[in-house]
Amino acid sequence: MRIAAAIELSEEEGKKLNRLSSSRTISVGLHQRVRIVLMSAEGKTNKEISAELGLSQPTVSLWRNRFAEERIEGIEKERPRGGNHGGRNSEEQQMLRTRIIEATTQTTPSDATHWSCRSMARAMGTTHSFVNRVWRANGLKPHLIKTFKLSNDPKFEEKLVDVVGLYVHPPENAVVFSFDEKSSIQALDRTQPGLPLKKDRSGTMTHDYKRHGTTSLFAALNIASGEVVGKSYRKHRHQEVLKFFKGVEKTVDKGLEIHIILDNYSTHKHKDVLEWIESKKRIYLHFIPTSSSWLNLVERFFSTLTEKQIRRGVFTSVAHLEKSIKNYLDTYNENPRPLVWTKSVKEITEKVGRGRRALAEQN
Repeated sequence: MRIAAAIELSEEEGKKLNRLSSSRTISVGLHQRVRIVLMSAEGKTNKEISAELGLSQPTVSLWRNRFAEERIEGIEKERPRGGNHGGRNSEEQQMLRTRIIEATTQTTPSDATHWSCRSMARAMGTTHSFVNRVWRANGLKPHLIKTFKLSNDPKFEEKLVDVVGLYVHPPENAVVFSFDEKSSIQALDRTQPGLPLKKDRSGTMTHDYKRHGTTSLFAALNIASGEVVGKSYRKHRHQEVLKFFKGVEKTVDKGLEIHIILDNYSTHKHKDVLEWIESKKRIYLHFIPTSSSWLNLVERFFSTLTEKQIRRGVFTSVAHLEKSIKNYLDTYNENPRPLVWTKSVKEITEKVGRGRRALAEQN
C-alpha cells in the first residue's frame, strides 16, 4: 500500500504559501498546487484533497511528492506540459512524435475505425494532451472524414469543357440555366413547441417530429442574373420535368437560345422530354459528367435553401412546406446575385488526376 508523502512546513514556508494562496495575481495552476501542499500539511489524504479541489488523485500525488522533494521551488517553476515528457530529451520526444504521426496515418486501433487522443496515448505510453498537440501541429484530425466520388464517365473531360465553357464564356443571344430537382423534401412538424432564442440560451426544438409527406422542388438558376425559376411538385416523373421545362421556356424571350445544364437522371432523358426539346429548336441540353453534382451551380442554391428555410422549419402540411419554399423563392429573387464560376478546366482536371493517381497507389 502506498503511503502519501508527509508534509511538514517550516514557519517561513507556511507564511509564503499562505501569502500565495490569498494572492489574486498568480496563475490558477500555481494556486491549485499551493492549496494541495497546504491541505497536505493539514494531514488530509490525497483522496480528500482530490474531492475538495476537483482534481485527480494522481495530480494531487504528483505535486505533493514534488514539494516533498523540491519544496516551494518545485511547485513554483513551470514544467514542460505532457506529464512524463518533462524528463525526456528532445531527441526522444521527436522520435515519439514521429511514431505518433506514422501510427495515426498508417494504422488503426484493433477496436475502432480511427484513433482517439486517449487510445493513441495508451498505445504510445504517453498522455492524451501530448498526442493532441502533435496532431494539431501536423494538421491531423482522425475524427473527421470527407466524402468524395471520382467520375468514371468516359466523356468526363468533354462534358467538363462544355459546362465550364457555358459558365465562363456563355454564348451570345442566349440564356444559360443550371437545373436540378431537390426531391423528397419532408414536411416535418415537431411534437412539441420549441423555445425561442434569448440571452445566454440558444433556441430549442424537439429531436422527434411528425411526418406530413414530401414534395420535390424543381429549380433552374439563371447563370447571368442569379434568379431562380422554381416550382414544387408532389411527383417526380418525366411528366413533371417536361411541364417544368415548358414553364421555363415561357420566361425567356423568343429570340434567345436556352441552354440547360443538368445531370443524367433518367427522367431528364425520357423520349418525351427529348422529343419536345428537339421540336423547340432553340433549347439545348448540356449533361454534366456522372458523379459530378459539384459541377451544377443550382446545388449551391439548394444548399442555401436547406440551411435558411428547411432544416429548422416546422411545417404542419405539405401545402405549408410548399408555401414556405415559394415565399423563400420570391424573397430570393428580389435581390438575386449571380454565382461566379472560378475554377478553370485545367485546375479541375489536374485535381481529378491527382485523386485518380492516389486511388491507384492505394490499390
